[in-house]
Amino acid sequence: MTEHTVEFVGTGETIQVDERETILSRCIEEGIAQEYSCRVGMCLACSAEIIEGDVEQTVAAARGLTEAEAEEYALTCMARPTSDLKLERGKYPPSIEADAESAGAVGADD
Repeated sequence: MTEHTVEFVGTGETIQVDERETILSRCIEEGIAQEYSCRVGMCLACSAEIIEGDVEQTVAAARGLTEAEAEEYALTCMARPTSDLKLERGKYPPSIEADAESAGAVGADD
């Protein structure tokens, strides 16, 4: 059983996560207020930017991310650490930010 340190940048929160468990599951166990909804990689509510370190998350499992985005962002509900990590929560991939802006623009015209 190999554990890795996961630090959430800007919050002072640090947890130990076994490489066989997801970051989100450990957050829930430790009482860390990590956003989530679907827990299957679709909603992207649990997205975090990878500042430092590596995770394992297949593109098939992290359905909401492109392959390129999966290298820079972790869906904590799917991601398992493969090294010590620094994550910034509440950061979303550019494609999601663009979708949100488009949705806002459509709503403004209604």
